[in-house]
Formats: sequence, C-alpha cells, structure tokens
Amino acid sequence: MTALARPTHGRVIGGVCAALARRFGTSATTMRVIFLLSCLLPGPQFLVYIALWILLPSEDKPRTAW
Repeated sequence: MTALARPTHGRVIGGVCAALARRFGTSATTMRVIFLLSCLLPGPQFLVYIALWILLPSEDKPRTAW
C-alpha cells in the first residue's frame, strides 16, 4: 500500500477518491461509484470528503515531518 496523498493527475474534484483508490489498490472509478452509492445512505459522507480534501496532502507539495 502507498502513502495517502492526493495525486496531481487523475483528479476530478479534489482527488480524494483517486487517493483512496491508489491506497487500497482499486480503480478510481470504482471508488467514485462506491462514494456515490454511499450518498444514498444517511450519514456525513460529504463532510468526510471535504475533511479529507483539506487534511490529505497533495503530491506536489513537500511533506513535513510531524
């Protein structure tokens, strides 16, 4: 498994689904379909997506050690 970072290529909106797909070894399309299907269920899906968009580093930015 690779590190969780939003890719610079293959983004549609924020790159969150592409990052999760790369991390878990599936296609970005599959991850996007899973996200869209999860939106039919009650829950904070959009809030989690926005939080991951803000918290996940982008590949083009250098990483800093915590």
